[in-house]
Amino acid sequence: MFTVTKYPQGHFSWADNSSKDAKGASKFYTDVMGWGKDEIPMGGGQIYTMFKQDGQHVAGLGQMMPDMIEQGMPSVWNSYISVDDVDAMAEKAKGLGATVVAGPFDVFESGRMATLQDPTGAFVSLWQPKGHIGAGLVNTVGAMCWNELMTSDVEKAKTFYSDFLGWTYNKMDMGNGSDYWVIMNAGRANGGIFPLAGDMANMPPNWAVYFTVADIEATAAKIEPAGGKIHVPITEAPGTGRFIFIEDPAGAMVYLMQINEAEPWDLE
Repeated sequence: MFTVTKYPQGHFSWADNSSKDAKGASKFYTDVMGWGKDEIPMGGGQIYTMFKQDGQHVAGLGQMMPDMIEQGMPSVWNSYISVDDVDAMAEKAKGLGATVVAGPFDVFESGRMATLQDPTGAFVSLWQPKGHIGAGLVNTVGAMCWNELMTSDVEKAKTFYSDFLGWTYNKMDMGNGSDYWVIMNAGRANGGIFPLAGDMANMPPNWAVYFTVADIEATAAKIEPAGGKIHVPITEAPGTGRFIFIEDPAGAMVYLMQINEAEPWDLE
């Protein structure tokens, strides 16, 4: 019901954590999420951790390179969008005003990727699958359920991603004077976009990742004992569920959410 064997172009398919302390972060997420893991040697002493839920890979984790740490880059969760031809899409993105900051390059036999900075400043990666499609499980407990762009220029972002990936949008009234835009791709919801305003106005644009949990109270109670911080306490998302916004011990931010009713996967 929640197992994926193929993603359509334009769908979020993977998330991984580039961490300043991968060992500490790995322990945190296995403790909090109950994930299993496969540790894959990458050469040069580097390990890429593939977190597992119900026998399926659901997210990744890698140690940030020393030069990036020296430059002051924070630990971060990265969002990946599935595409059919990453080289062609990278060129298309440049023509639409994005900057290609890495790649395209092969990731062994797993796939081919590139990382973009969109015209509003948010970073996102493209993934052309080969041996690895991305997450084998979505929406259910332990799996990625949502990807969300927080940006200072919603209209510019909407235009870019619509021209780039063919996304369409459904507007939701947030009830606080601002709108939330649900991203539609291949006939189903594929994330959201909302404006950076108020206390968040000075934050850099970014794509945030959500993972599903079974019990938000029980999960919230694990965060601080495991070395994390809760930045947004349990909050109601009307009609959807309840979430917390947390920081892991290495500084990466992520949403954890108890969903009222997880949407089954029905695309091939």
